[in-house]
Amino acid sequence: MSERVQLAFLGIDNPHGFGWRELIRQFPDEIEITALVPGFGGATASLEESLASVPRFETVDELLANASFDAALVCLPNDAGPAAVSRLAEAGKHVLVEKPAAAAADALRPAVERVKEAGVAFQSGYMWRYDECADRLRQMVSDGRFGKLISTEISFVTSDVRRRGPDHYLFDPNVSGVGFFNWLGCHQLDLIIYILQQPIVGVTARVGVFGGTDCEVEDGGTIVLDLADGSLVTFVGGYWLPRWAGESRWCIRGTERWVHWDPVRKGTAGVLEIHGPMPQWIAMEETFETSKEPFPGYGGHLGQAVVRDWLEAIRQPGSSCRNTPGSVLATLELLDAVYRSSREERRVECDIRV
Repeated sequence: MSERVQLAFLGIDNPHGFGWRELIRQFPDEIEITALVPGFGGATASLEESLASVPRFETVDELLANASFDAALVCLPNDAGPAAVSRLAEAGKHVLVEKPAAAAADALRPAVERVKEAGVAFQSGYMWRYDECADRLRQMVSDGRFGKLISTEISFVTSDVRRRGPDHYLFDPNVSGVGFFNWLGCHQLDLIIYILQQPIVGVTARVGVFGGTDCEVEDGGTIVLDLADGSLVTFVGGYWLPRWAGESRWCIRGTERWVHWDPVRKGTAGVLEIHGPMPQWIAMEETFETSKEPFPGYGGHLGQAVVRDWLEAIRQPGSSCRNTPGSVLATLELLDAVYRSSREERRVECDIRV
C-alpha cells in the first residue's frame, strides 16, 4: 500500500455523499480519492469539480478490474450496498460503509462473512459511538453508577417526508426496503446496544405513516425494548418536523441516579444533566457540557474520529474499529425484530447482542 490510502468512493449522490468527501479532504496527507462509482443511476449532481477528472466506473466489477486502490467508502443504497461490500472485501479492499448498510440482516450476512474471511479493516457510519457523552454514559453504566437500571427513554424526530418528497429513493421500498428506523432511527438503536451493554430479549413496536404525507415506507413510530437486566427502553421517533431540523433526547433512569442527555444542544457538543442521590442535605446535581472545535465534513468531529479509527485499523492489521461487522449486523437484527413486531402486532422474543 502506498503512503496515502488510495480510496474508491461509491455512491456520489448519496444524501451524505458530498459530506463524506468533504470529510475525506481533511486528511490530504493520508487519503486520496482515486476512483469513483457514481451509483444511483450514474447521477453526479453533487460531484465536485476537483474530482471531475477522477476515473469513473459503472460497476464494482469494472472498478476492481481497472482501478488500483486500497480501500472503499460505500455510500450506495440498501439494494446495492451489501453486494458491493462483499465484492470489495473478497478483493482484499478495506471498507467503510455508510449506515445502515442494508435493509435487513440477512442481506448483509454474506458481506460480514467476506469481511471476516478477508481480514480487511471495516468501519461504518455509526458516528455517535464516538461521541464523548455517549462514552461517558457507557462508562457510568459499566461503573454501576446508575444502580439497577430501570428505564431508558429516547426521542428522535427530524424533518418530514415533504423536505425530500415522497418520490425520493429513501421512501422507495424497492430501493431502501424500509423507512425512518432503518435510515435514521438506526443511530439510536445502535447506541442502545453500545451504551447499555445488555442483550435485547424482547421487542414490541408499532411503525407506520403518522405524518401528513403518504409514503410507501414508515415515517416513524414507537418501540419498546426489554433488556436482559430487566430494564425497559422506549423510543419514539419519526420524520415529523415541518422544516429542516432535528431533535434528540435521552434519559437513563436507575435506582441511584438519572441522567438527561441532550446531544444536539446549541453551542455545545452535547450536555449531560446528572441527578444523583441526596444522602442528607445536599443532592448531587451536575450539568456537564462537552465542546469540540468545528471540523469540516460529514459528522464534524465525530466523522473525524470515524475516519481516524479506520485509518489506524488499516495500518494495524488485525485491529478493529469501534464499529465492527458484528455490531452493524446486530443493529440490523434489532431492526428486523422491530418490523416483525409491528407487522405481526405482537411482542417478539429475541436475543440480540454483539
